[in-house]
Amino acid sequence: MTSTHILVTGGAGFIGSHYVRTLLSPQGPGGLSVTVLDALTYAGNPANLDPVRAHPGFTFVHGDICDEPLVRSLTQRADQVVHFAAESHVDRSIRSSAAFVRTNVVGTQVLLDATLRAGTRTFVHISTDEVYGSIDEGSWPEDHPLHPNSPYSASKASSDLLALSYHRTHGLDVRVTRCSNNYGHHHFPEKAIPLFVTNLLDGKKVPLYGDGLNVRDWLHIDDHVQGIELVRTTGRPGEVYNIGGGTELTNRELTELLLAECGAGRDMVEYVADRKGHDLRYSVDCTKIRTELGYRPRKEFATGLAETVAWYRENRRWWEPLKDRAVL
Repeated sequence: MTSTHILVTGGAGFIGSHYVRTLLSPQGPGGLSVTVLDALTYAGNPANLDPVRAHPGFTFVHGDICDEPLVRSLTQRADQVVHFAAESHVDRSIRSSAAFVRTNVVGTQVLLDATLRAGTRTFVHISTDEVYGSIDEGSWPEDHPLHPNSPYSASKASSDLLALSYHRTHGLDVRVTRCSNNYGHHHFPEKAIPLFVTNLLDGKKVPLYGDGLNVRDWLHIDDHVQGIELVRTTGRPGEVYNIGGGTELTNRELTELLLAECGAGRDMVEYVADRKGHDLRYSVDCTKIRTELGYRPRKEFATGLAETVAWYRENRRWWEPLKDRAVL
């Protein structure tokens, strides 16, 4: 049986590492080898890949997706590319957008060029619902106009359009996924859920933006990986697929649930000045991936949240050294 070789960029990060661990697990699809390319910036953690490091089909390469010779050599050996690598924290992009443009736009262009020249079969581009902007009611379908409101989401929208242009111009098999807010274990502790959980476990207050009424849809990483695999294996070239979790909560409601899970009172909440350009509500319409590819979120939110809090409670050695790197 011929093995399919997948190049996974950003595979030491939160979602990318879970994708790699899932592919190479005993319950995975089999018949795969995986090369991870990761620059190991502040959010990339080699320990995330420890469970698969001894797998015969696993290779790790420490490098930058903007390094053209390196990327060219890796794509020449790959059958498919799954592109997670990105700068992704909105607050960091507000402070300085240069790294976001370099990695998310220029890095994607380097990867697309190398993939095209190598004749690599499929390029799965992992994006975000934030490219759509904010929506007062209803949900965005995939053909909704993009209206990003932060430097981060603008850089991701740019990379989406660039990737899709390689399909339309060159015929490259590009498939784009746009996910809602992810949560789960191994999440770098500057994003909302891991930040709040680790603060509460340390007896510290949690910073809640503005009035706490911003709404997000929450997607467990197990379900996100399920959706990505459906797109990689059965998606159509040139198409965009939204992947959502189906649980919409205000940030205030989410905070209440986290307080309860951590046994903390409301006095542990500190209201802080709202984020600049803070989108009010995100909501993706997942009809397309459901009807075409059979996607269904499987992780019930209450269960997933309890499991996530328990993981952080039991894995201090993983997250405590990372807190100093977080933008809080």
